[in-house]
Amino acid sequence: MYIFKAAVIGAGTMGAEIAQVISWSGLPVVLKDVDQEFVDRGMEKIKAIYGRRVKSGKMSQGEADSKLALVIPAVDYKEFKDVDIVIEAVPEKMELKKKIFAELDQVCPSTTILASNTSALSISEMAAATRRAPRVVGLHFFFPASVMKLVEVIAGRETSDETMDTAVEFTESLRKLPVRVKECAGFLVNRVLMASMTEVLKFQEETNTPYSEVDELMKAKGGVPIGPFSLSDTLGLDIALDVAYTLEKAYGERFTPTRSLVDLVKAGNLGTKTGKGFYNYTG
Repeated sequence: MYIFKAAVIGAGTMGAEIAQVISWSGLPVVLKDVDQEFVDRGMEKIKAIYGRRVKSGKMSQGEADSKLALVIPAVDYKEFKDVDIVIEAVPEKMELKKKIFAELDQVCPSTTILASNTSALSISEMAAATRRAPRVVGLHFFFPASVMKLVEVIAGRETSDETMDTAVEFTESLRKLPVRVKECAGFLVNRVLMASMTEVLKFQEETNTPYSEVDELMKAKGGVPIGPFSLSDTLGLDIALDVAYTLEKAYGERFTPTRSLVDLVKAGNLGTKTGKGFYNYTG
């Protein structure tokens, strides 16, 4: 199956990044959210990504404008009548994802592949909310999707071989590196990432080492481009906590979230999107 038009549900940080990646490949892509304000923010995010590429000399302003024009902002499903694949990129709440998948099942053509950008939740459970389980798959991009090459391609219990093959080919057409993984809590990367992140958080709590010192040490000695606390703030601490709870339920107390993470989320300090998380971004 060839993909001629795509759509992304959720215009937040990841949804906007994924839509930008798709437009960069030359495909038209619908970017939908429930509120025009959220869609506008997503469009500004995409515009900023292209703006940086123009500024660095990687593309002309005309090329950037033509790519940006491929992104179709939407607050309803009118543009979904001819999409070939939809990627859901909403918060890590299973009931919310199942609701969206049920809606997509009603409005999209029967041939449309429904994909989730979930980082930890069951593809099979989402597929059960539809009448097209063989056409439901996981496509987990990594932040920032505009830069990161890896994409996990996850099969649910009923995902067909044809759907998996199409998802892999689509990922490759986006100039990404697909890796097929089995369905399990956290899949491949987040089981490793969250295990290490939990240990870093525990170390910080036990030693009271400043977040910035840990981040700088991890960058200098750990070979990572961004420190764990900065990364968590950028991704959203609410998302990190949801993933931690999912992994704790599946694998036990080694994934139990730390008190500092729980307290920050309870206080509404979710990272860069609220202006405060492990770090303070106001002003």
